[in-house]
Amino acid sequence: MIQLTNITKSFGRHQVLNKIDLTVQKGEVVVILGPSGSGKTTLLRCVNYLEKPNDGEILIGDYRLNCKHASKKDIYQLRQKSAMVFQQYNLFKHKTALENVMEGLVVVKKLSKEEAKTRSIALLEKVGLGSKLDAYPSQLSGGQQQRVGIARALALEPEVILFDEPTSALDPELVGEVLAVIRKIAKEGITMIVVTHEMGFARDVANHVVFMDGGVIVEEGTPVELFNNPQEERTKQFLKRITPELNYSI
Repeated sequence: MIQLTNITKSFGRHQVLNKIDLTVQKGEVVVILGPSGSGKTTLLRCVNYLEKPNDGEILIGDYRLNCKHASKKDIYQLRQKSAMVFQQYNLFKHKTALENVMEGLVVVKKLSKEEAKTRSIALLEKVGLGSKLDAYPSQLSGGQQQRVGIARALALEPEVILFDEPTSALDPELVGEVLAVIRKIAKEGITMIVVTHEMGFARDVANHVVFMDGGVIVEEGTPVELFNNPQEERTKQFLKRITPELNYSI
């Protein structure tokens, strides 16, 4: 289980997150929606301390971290529990697809190169890139690079995978191949928190949907509850703009 309690984050005088509480059960896919500037990406980055919260507590599995008093060792232990898939792929340009996936297994997990190679090949085959093992990022499409990023995250066997708008940098025709891979791994019961603008994905794959605005969670619930019967006026306004085919009474 993942539990965020009282997560607060400011950049100077600008408060980005205001006392966020969120619980994610093991095996759940939680999708976070919201307009630009709502705090959703900052919240995701706080989960693995890419952003340092000013206050609050983070629980992942059996590990609990007090954000006000976190040491370097505490942060390192927390980061062992999660893996991030970024908007811009963040692959090593001078390494092949296979080497990019192997890197974390050798450096972080301390596997032998042979064992890391075997596991990495299996994961690249899993995301449909078995024929691209020796390709460099410059030789791959955006969708293929993002699938390497997903394989790299899976390789670490984290307790949760964090997706930061994984399709936002892709050409429209490449979005489907990445979402198909995420759907596939969701069916395996891997815990995921996904920041996305893909409404169809949120409806079809998520167990729980969170709508954020102004640094707070405005509303949350199942996809059916949030999309078919939103309770808050701000949620209705957002969904009416994003999903005009649905009729929300405001």
